[in-house]
Amino acid sequence: MTTPIYQLRPSVETDYDAIAEVWHGSASLPDVGPPVMPTLNELRERVDLAFAAGWEVTLAARERDVIGFVAIKPREAILDQLFVRPGYLGCGIGQALLGHAMAKMPEGFTLFTASRNTRARAFYEKAGLIFLRDAPHPRTGHPVTYYGWTGR
Repeated sequence: MTTPIYQLRPSVETDYDAIAEVWHGSASLPDVGPPVMPTLNELRERVDLAFAAGWEVTLAARERDVIGFVAIKPREAILDQLFVRPGYLGCGIGQALLGHAMAKMPEGFTLFTASRNTRARAFYEKAGLIFLRDAPHPRTGHPVTYYGWTGR
């Protein structure tokens, strides 16, 4: 697959539906999301709540199409979500979004991913993030793996 032409840009409120769609579509892939996947409507509601609680979201956009996003919480030094539309996996978009998070939180951050999500785990490990621990998901209880990045 050739690398698509896209730009990173800050999200705006009119992007919230697209953010939820990318999140739902990607997290619904096998072994990516929780054992019981929230509906698209439930994730859309979570998007509103997360922005109200301080999410900063940067999009990978191709013209008007959102093809990926990274949601960070800089005050807490957390990379909260990073998802790329399934048809664009392996094109370098995740790397660009992770690089953006690293630039925005140069002192480091933590994140977690589903323990069974071997693709994400390999992605974070290849990018230099360090395994911290395995634990139950704070909301659903399914196994997650925590990673840390110590900064530049």
